[in-house]
Amino acid sequence: MPQWINSILPILILLTVVVIVIKRLPKIELGHSKKFLSRRVLNWVPLGLTYAMLYMGRYNLTVSKGKFEEMKNLDGSSLMGNEAFGIIFGVGTIVYGFSFLINGPLTDRFGGRFSILMGASGSMVMNLVMGLATLSIINQGPFHSYITSHFVFIFSTLYAINMYFQSFGAVAIVKVNASWFHVRERGVFGAIFGILISLGIYFAFDIGGMILKSFGIEWVFLVPAIMLTIFWIIDVFLVRNTPQEAGLKDFDTADASSGDDGPRLGAFVVFKKMFSNPIIMTIAIIEFSSGFLRQSIMQWFRTFAKQTDGILHLKGSFVYDNWGLLLCVAGIMGGVIAGIISDHVFGSRRGPVAVLLYAVMFTGALTLIFVYKTPAVGILILVMSMAVIGVHGMLSGTASMDFGGRKNVGMAVGIIDGFVYLGTAVMSFTYALLLPKEQIVNGELTGPATDPNNWLAWPIAMVPIAALGLILSLKVWNAYPKPKTE
Repeated sequence: MPQWINSILPILILLTVVVIVIKRLPKIELGHSKKFLSRRVLNWVPLGLTYAMLYMGRYNLTVSKGKFEEMKNLDGSSLMGNEAFGIIFGVGTIVYGFSFLINGPLTDRFGGRFSILMGASGSMVMNLVMGLATLSIINQGPFHSYITSHFVFIFSTLYAINMYFQSFGAVAIVKVNASWFHVRERGVFGAIFGILISLGIYFAFDIGGMILKSFGIEWVFLVPAIMLTIFWIIDVFLVRNTPQEAGLKDFDTADASSGDDGPRLGAFVVFKKMFSNPIIMTIAIIEFSSGFLRQSIMQWFRTFAKQTDGILHLKGSFVYDNWGLLLCVAGIMGGVIAGIISDHVFGSRRGPVAVLLYAVMFTGALTLIFVYKTPAVGILILVMSMAVIGVHGMLSGTASMDFGGRKNVGMAVGIIDGFVYLGTAVMSFTYALLLPKEQIVNGELTGPATDPNNWLAWPIAMVPIAALGLILSLKVWNAYPKPKTE
């Protein structure tokens, strides 16, 4: 059986089980017709898969890090060590974090369909350019010397522009689905959101890794460009902003926009309204913590395992070799558990789920300090990944709809997701400063980075951030959207 089938088979089995479990849950009857439900699936599946492809064109930088690390600059130094990666990734995430100032109003004005098409096309172009720049380095093309001598600046710029367009993705998917999902069924959508994130992570890490090994580093950027082009075309024909645009009847979603039939407010007024909303801002800071913690795990575990392999021998472990697959499985489980509990145990409240999952994150971060140098590190970070992706899907993917309302959800999710990536940026620059530097001598990795004792800052930095997320989650335990009609 081909390797790619062996790799994707566990995910297909897991998704099948998830579908069966969701279908067996007690139904929340909202009067949707079979025609509506079928058209809704036809709407969110291509939209969601486009979002997953955006992930593939976002974390390919992480996948390519090891190969860039082996490539030399004109002065003989590594093209992308820990510090260079931290800078490039950090600059990109800062741009992503502040993009909501532009993309939130654009999405509320022109709709989520416009935004997903903008995001897919822009990211496609930037991945194409990064792929061609990489190809020039490999083949010593006409710009080879300039690109290698200015590598950090060039890739920081290209990746930052890519991340601007990437920021349309989450805003688009939540904006569109805010009109298609009632508050009482959005917990399940939060599970779907978590599944899509997890599939994107799998495409990025495992499929991206296969592409790297089989075709070369340039294709890690070129393949996402191709896939985004394909899904851009599909979205043009299938994705619609509202049921009415798809030939169906709109319905009251019972969120914060319910009963709000007044004129559209200006961007500044809505921003002021969102930033003065204590629930939205509390959720945003919780998600700042999620961004820090999620990427602390995703971006650094494999680097840690690789660079300390001479002592810890984690590089050939099951978790290391199946990183994307296991992150995908953990994310799917986290999203599904969070969504089911929210809708079927806590009456569609999102706060209690965030508290439970952040308790897991805080306990995991504390434990990691003591076990990060043992084989247990792999299992522990997967449990932590399950928790943090569950929180992210529940808050960025669901609570943003509830409390922003379908009318202003673009700005709400823009603010919340912006804080996610500001947290990621803080993580990136924090670890760029705190983590040990690596040295490559005669093709061999040496220096402080090879000693696991020098990596203690990795788990320690997670603890206060996890504590912050847990404390703030308790503050939104009873939060529930209030329609304008109340």
